[in-house]
Amino acid sequence: MVSTNTQKAELVEVFKTVGKKQTWQKNDYIIGPNQQPTGVFYIDEGLVKAYDLTKYNEENLLIIRKSNEIFPLIWAITGEERSVIYQALEKTVTWKIDRIELLGIIDNRQSLMSPILDMTVEMYRLHSERILNLEYRTVRERIISFLFTMSRRFGVDTKDGIRIDLPLRHQDIASSVNSSRETTSREIGSLTKKGLIEHKRSYILLKNPEDLHKYIN
Repeated sequence: MVSTNTQKAELVEVFKTVGKKQTWQKNDYIIGPNQQPTGVFYIDEGLVKAYDLTKYNEENLLIIRKSNEIFPLIWAITGEERSVIYQALEKTVTWKIDRIELLGIIDNRQSLMSPILDMTVEMYRLHSERILNLEYRTVRERIISFLFTMSRRFGVDTKDGIRIDLPLRHQDIASSVNSSRETTSREIGSLTKKGLIEHKRSYILLKNPEDLHKYIN
């Protein structure tokens, strides 16, 4: 990463000084279907799911944004938007700045580009991992690879394993690994019966990461 802690703090200060604070409840649309962004959002706390809809009107999970991140990032920089929906996964607090105003501030304070560049690179890395994940032959392998990606981003080490603190539905996982919800549910059930994972509504626990790795190595 190229940005310093000071530069990151400066960017946050801009949002909290100039921006508008907003609080969202679980499932609230921050940018709804067929809506254009009304500004650039900084997540102070909470989780935001970014997804689009397939031609069959099914959700296609793209990425989950967490605290200290900005969205919609590509639109913020280029002005181009792809009809992505942003929805709060839990109670979430954001700060919103008008895009043109933010670009003007960045133009006068070039140091702010460093943390934005870091976020852009991280987003590119995550999307690249998703593409690489699809190279696995079986759905089970793709699910396990997806879970490890999520564990690196959201995982918490516990005495029982790595807990991924995300309220992920089977449909969210299925869309990310290019599978049907039914097949995904069956594979998750199989991994659960083997004692490798535990899936609750609010989290997924990787109970035996070493054995899980054997499926994809």
